[in-house]
Amino acid sequence: MAKESIIARERKRQKLVAKYAEKRAALKAAGDYQALDKLPKNSSRVRLHNRCKMTGRPKGYMRKFGISRVTFREMASKGKIPGVIKASW
Repeated sequence: MAKESIIARERKRQKLVAKYAEKRAALKAAGDYQALDKLPKNSSRVRLHNRCKMTGRPKGYMRKFGISRVTFREMASKGKIPGVIKASW
């Protein structure tokens, strides 16, 4: 489990990105890079990092499911993800 402070920081970044998305797009289209530079750094989408929705783990993230590989394996073994079964041959 990731530290709560790091998860909270990531949520804060997501809110900033959503808040400034339109303004940032308009400034980019106009080519006004000086005004873009004055916006908060955390309002840039590049600064976001994908994290597991269940545990907050930053590595081994599976986009299709929104969870890490570890959580995915646990849930798949328990049959909690529809259509996913453990391979055996």
